[in-house]
Amino acid sequence: MPPPDSSSAARRPFLRLIRGEGQRRDEPLTTRDAVVRVLIESGMDLLLRNLSTERAADIEARVDRIMNLFDRLDARPGLQAVLQAELDDLEAVMREHRIRRRAR
Repeated sequence: MPPPDSSSAARRPFLRLIRGEGQRRDEPLTTRDAVVRVLIESGMDLLLRNLSTERAADIEARVDRIMNLFDRLDARPGLQAVLQAELDDLEAVMREHRIRRRAR
């Protein structure tokens, strides 16, 4: 395969800037993607030392349980209430963490 044309590679940006409103929005935890973003956020806060290792481990365990429930939900629709309770608990933990982080 021939190497890519350097002029066409120079025109296509590798990263794309997404302009926001300068404020982060806390999205409701209703999808797998939203739950994964919580895990990424907690990992980032752990690296920045805004989150203890114990709290990060607790969040990771909650995310694991939630992802497991998402996987099992198709076969057992009765788990919807359990999943919603877990999502609500994780959302409360993250809300508390974000308030503490902003106060620093």
